[in-house]
Amino acid sequence: MSILKEGSSGPEVTKLQERLKELGFDPGAIDGIFGLGTEAAVIAFQKSKGLLADGTAGPRTLNALGLMESAQLSSAIPQVTAAIVSKMFPATPLGNIKANLPFVLEALQAANLVDKPMVLMALATIRAETESFEPISEGKSRFNTSPGGHPFDLYDNRRDLGNRGSPDGNSFKGRGFIQLTGRDNYQKHGEAIGLGNQLVEKPDLANDPKIAAQLLASFLKAKESAIKEALLDNDLKQARKLVNGGSNGLDRFVDAYNIGNRLIT
Repeated sequence: MSILKEGSSGPEVTKLQERLKELGFDPGAIDGIFGLGTEAAVIAFQKSKGLLADGTAGPRTLNALGLMESAQLSSAIPQVTAAIVSKMFPATPLGNIKANLPFVLEALQAANLVDKPMVLMALATIRAETESFEPISEGKSRFNTSPGGHPFDLYDNRRDLGNRGSPDGNSFKGRGFIQLTGRDNYQKHGEAIGLGNQLVEKPDLANDPKIAAQLLASFLKAKESAIKEALLDNDLKQARKLVNGGSNGLDRFVDAYNIGNRLIT
């Protein structure tokens, strides 16, 4: 079954309408025409299942309805080449992109973040966080280090990050492609990618390119629904905020996302 949306018509839409009505989401006339009533019913069903409420019956929605065996999304990854990414990263050495892009794409594939919006989100996030397209450690600034204080002392007692006092600020400073920060995030996403407590015990592992890519994918996966809601509304500022907590790097994020959006179909 193909992706169904407003304007679609035919037997597949009839099956969709029948299934929606059967589950208590009345689309109105069962006429094989995907109109506003069918769209509203799809949105209501999607909300009931915690799916992206975009009114389009794609693989995940059709799978949840029992109308498609696989929930696999259409993949944009085959289109993502070093040449295209270099246009999204105009100030970045091509060698860095060629060296690290395979790790990023492999991690996105493993996390099933293969659809165009999430692939662009990942790449634009790297542009905003580590424009060199290589994992790096956060540098000292007035936002993380007090005047005359030891490095990252302003992070030491950040309970919202799970930090427990010195030396947690320095131990769990931002690292990797996404600048993973805080004891809780190192613990949560280290476990999520199969490292158990290793990332907490050896935080510098977050700068290993393969692990950094997996952490990027894990972090985005945890916020996938909220990110897609923001992107559905074309609210790139909110999408950035969901990762960064603010608007740092927003100009680079928006530039990379928009360039990629034009180049990747």
